Formats: sequence, structure tokens, C-alpha cells
Amino acid sequence: MNPVEHPVVAEDGHRFCLRIVEPAASRAHLLFLPALGVPAAKYDAFAAALAGHGIRVAVAEWRGIGSSAWRAGRGIDWGYGTLLGRDLRAARAALGPGAWHYGGHSLGGQFAAMLAALDPEACAGLVLVATGVPHERLYRGAAGLAIAAFARLLPALTRLCGHYPGHRLGFAGREAGGVMRDWARTVRHGVYEDYGTGGSLEDRMRRLAVPVLGLSLAEDWLAPAVTLAALMDKLGPGPHRAMTLDGGRLGVRADHFRWMRRPDGLAQTVADWLLSP
Repeated sequence: MNPVEHPVVAEDGHRFCLRIVEPAASRAHLLFLPALGVPAAKYDAFAAALAGHGIRVAVAEWRGIGSSAWRAGRGIDWGYGTLLGRDLRAARAALGPGAWHYGGHSLGGQFAAMLAALDPEACAGLVLVATGVPHERLYRGAAGLAIAAFARLLPALTRLCGHYPGHRLGFAGREAGGVMRDWARTVRHGVYEDYGTGGSLEDRMRRLAVPVLGLSLAEDWLAPAVTLAALMDKLGPGPHRAMTLDGGRLGVRADHFRWMRRPDGLAQTVADWLLSP
């Protein structure tokens, strides 16, 4: 099943596309948010696999990536507040009314939870894939030291370059400096700020009472199970299910990105949960 690009315009004029895959008959709806620096098109195979189970999937594009009309640079900057209050709000409005689950991979999972907390009535539940709170204290050994050092380097680096040159550093892509500085604060403090949303996101997340499926991957050092647990612990009451998937379940090495190449195993797990009575 091939995706259809649906143009979206945010209130500040930013143009991007939703990639929507329509099954013959929809049994559930999922708005899915990519990982940092990953174009929406990279999730086409995952969306098609879910559509094979009767799930309508819309994958949003991050500002500055893929179909986005803008690119980060000196004087062209944005942060979490812009992504939440403009782009994701516009994407959700473009999908129209009805019950949609929100989901995401890595940073996208964090944003799915924040978006749901801002408008809980519009969210039927959360699907969190290889994601979690990237708090430096949750990582062990060299990984913890590396992520802590990186988070402290980012403010100076992004201001020097006018953006984050991830395409040169091998982590993410060309990103807005504001996005990376917001990410770095989460690494240092383990909390989500209000980002100009008009209230504490942490408080709103604690009041979010929706079903949640959390999937960690057994060989994923970027988002180990402990970080997923920290994210789910921020959420309010509701049926929460957390699972760690290994290579046998996925049919491919269970690391942060490899599942995207062969998504059928993970899609089956998500579909089983979405369609369960």
C-alpha cells in the first residue's frame, strides 16, 4: 500500500506533508511521529504493514526534515513549543475529528505523549516505540557519560553554527538549535518544560488517562527499557502495558533503528494491541 501525501500548513506558514496509508477498511487510526532527524518516508514500510492489519496510519514530518519547506539555519530556528503548538496541532486538525491513537519512535514517542497531554480528549491511546525520557541519570557507564557531555556541548555548538549540524556529526540531521537545546535540558534534568503551552506539561501528563503500549528493544542503548519506564511513569492512570522485544520477536536485530527495515514483527505487536477488545 502506497502512502498519499496530504499537504498541511501551520499557522506561521510552514508547509509539510502527512504521509497517509489507507487500508481497504479502517479498524483503528494511528498518528505516528518519527525519530529525531528521520524523514517520514522512512516509515512507509511500517505504515504499510499496519495497514495490512486494517489500521489507518498518518506519519507526520518534522519541521526542517523531508517534505518540510523550511530548513534550520542562522536566524531560522524553533524549539519544542513550535513543533507542539504549530506543526503537530495543524497535523492533528488536518486529520479531522474521530478517535486517533498517537504514537512515535524515539523523540517522536516523547512528543506523542506531550501532544496527548495537551488535548487528551482527541487521543484514544499511546503507542510508544523505542522511546523514553533521555535523562542522563538513567544511562549506565560510558553511555551516561557520553550523553551528559553531549547535552552540555549542544548549547554552545548550536549557537556557534546557527543550527545543529547532525548530518556531519553522525547523530540526527540538520536540526534547529532550539530543538536540540530543549532536548539537552531534558537530558540534564529529566523533565518536560511548558514550552510556551500555557501550563506545566508534567502536570498535564500526570492527568493523562489513556491506554498506553510501551515497546522497548532488547539491544537499544539509545532508549533502554528504564527510559521507557520513566516516560510511562509520568503518565496518569490507565491500562499501561510495557514490553521488551528481542530479535526473535522482531525477525531482525532489536536495536534502535534496525526494525524499520523489517517492520512486520513490530507492526504485528502494535496491531494486536490496537485491535484487542
